[in-house]
Amino acid sequence: IAEPLAPLPLSVAGDPAREALGKRLFHDPRLSSQSQRSCSTCHPLDRGGMDGRARAVGVDGVRLRNTPTLFNVGFNFFFNWDGGSTTLEAHAERLLMNPKVMKMTWPELLAVLGADPQYAADFAAVYSDGLNRTNLLDALASFERSLVTPNSRFDRYLRGDHDALDQGEQEGYRLFKSVGCVACHQGANIGGNLFQKFGVFRTPKPSVEPPDPGRQAVTHSDRDRGVYRVPSLRNVAVTAPYFHDGRAADLDVAVDTMAQEQLGRRLASQEREAIVRFLHTLTGQYRGQSVTRGAAEAP
Repeated sequence: IAEPLAPLPLSVAGDPAREALGKRLFHDPRLSSQSQRSCSTCHPLDRGGMDGRARAVGVDGVRLRNTPTLFNVGFNFFFNWDGGSTTLEAHAERLLMNPKVMKMTWPELLAVLGADPQYAADFAAVYSDGLNRTNLLDALASFERSLVTPNSRFDRYLRGDHDALDQGEQEGYRLFKSVGCVACHQGANIGGNLFQKFGVFRTPKPSVEPPDPGRQAVTHSDRDRGVYRVPSLRNVAVTAPYFHDGRAADLDVAVDTMAQEQLGRRLASQEREAIVRFLHTLTGQYRGQSVTRGAAEAP
C-alpha cells in the first residue's frame, strides 16, 4: 500500500554563491527600517526556524501572527498563513515591504546596500547585472530553498528502516492516518500546501479583536473567513507554540484541539500521547545537526 507521506530528499540542488549571499542578507538588519530587525530575528535557525512567540512582534512593537518555521519552506507552493504569496521571491518582497514587518521601501533598501562596497562587489560577482530588486529577492529565496532538514527518524522509517520508530511511535503514525490527520498533512512536507477552515466541527473563540480574517484578506471571499494554510509538521516538536495565533502551547493541546475542531473526534489520552510521540520523530537534520531549540546554527 502506498504511503500518503514521503521522505524529504537528502539534498537539494542550488547555487552555493547565491545561497551564501542570501544567507548574509537573511542575517542583515539593514533589510529593515532603521535596522531594527533581520529576517533571522523572527526566523532564528538555531531555534527551529521560528521565534518561539505565540505571535511575532513586528517593527514598532506591532503584534503579528505566529511565525511559521522557514525550514523546508522550498517545498511549499503557498506562503504565509493566508497563502498570500505563491513564490519565495514574492513572499520575501511582501515581508520586506510590509509596514508592520520590515517597513522598507525599494529605493531605501537598494541605496543602503548599494553603499556597502562588499555587497556591491558580491552582487556583481554573482549576478551579471549586479544589485537590484530581482537579484536581491533571488538571493534570499536561494538561501531559503537550502533550508532543508532531511534524515528524520520518520524519513529513515519511510526508506525501509522500520527499527527507526519504536512500536509506540508506529502506533502513533497509524493513528495519524486512521484518525484523519493525514487528509490535510500530506506529502513530503507533511502539510504546507492546502487551505482549511480553522474550526470545521466547532468554531474556536477568536484570540484577537477584531477577529483575524485569515485567507479572506487575500481572496476577499466570505467563504475564506477563518481559512488558513495548513502548516508543515516537519520539526513540529521544536516549533511551539502552535496555530496562526499561537494558542496551543504544546503538542498535546494542539493534537486535542485539531481532533475536536477539525475532525470531530475526542481522542483518549493514550491516543493523543501516541500521536505526539510520532510527531517527535519528524525532527530532521540541518547540515548534519539535529534541529533543536538552542542548537548552534551550522556554518
